[in-house]
Amino acid sequence: MTAVCVYCASSTRVDPAYLDLAGRVGTALARRGHTLVTGGGSISMMGAVAAAARAAGGQTVGVIPRQLLALEVGDLRSDELVVVETMRERKAEMERRADSFLALPGGIGTLEELFEVWSAAGLGMHAKPVVVLDPEGFYDPLWRYLEDLVRTGFVRRSAYDTLRRVRDLPSALAELDGTPPSQR
Repeated sequence: MTAVCVYCASSTRVDPAYLDLAGRVGTALARRGHTLVTGGGSISMMGAVAAAARAAGGQTVGVIPRQLLALEVGDLRSDELVVVETMRERKAEMERRADSFLALPGGIGTLEELFEVWSAAGLGMHAKPVVVLDPEGFYDPLWRYLEDLVRTGFVRRSAYDTLRRVRDLPSALAELDGTPPSQR
C-alpha cells in the first residue's frame, strides 16, 4: 500500500464537474489500496476526494494548519487529522507521508504545492511521481507557459519532464504506480 498526496481546490465555488472528478479520484485510489493524504479540509474538491476514498473503504490522512481548521472546515472524519502550526509544516508533513503526488484543478494553493514538490523532483531531491490530472484542459495555459520556459532556457527539459501530465484517471493511476507506458 502506498500513500498518494492529492492537491486540489478547497474553494466552494468550483464547477460540480470538478467535484465529481475529485470523487472519482478518491474512489479509485481507495480501490487500489492507496492511503489518501490531503490538506485536511472537508469542503470542495478536497472534501470530495477524501469522502469518496473513505466511502470506498480507503484510509485518509489530513494535514491542516490550526488557523485553517475553521476556514477550510477541518476534515474531522479523516482516519488521521494532523494539526500543524504553519503552511510550511503542512506541506512538509504531506510530502513526508506521500509516496506520490497528484494535482487536480485548483487555485493558488494547489499551484504552490505542485510547484514546490515538482521543483524538488526536478532537482533530484526525491524520485516520487508528480502527476497532473487534467482531463478538460484546465492547465493548458500553464503548460504553454512552461514550454516557453523550457524553450527560453529558464527550465531544464529534464526538470520539465519529471512532471507528468495526463488526461484521464487510468493514466494518472498508472503514473502514480510507476507503470511504464509499454505495460499500460
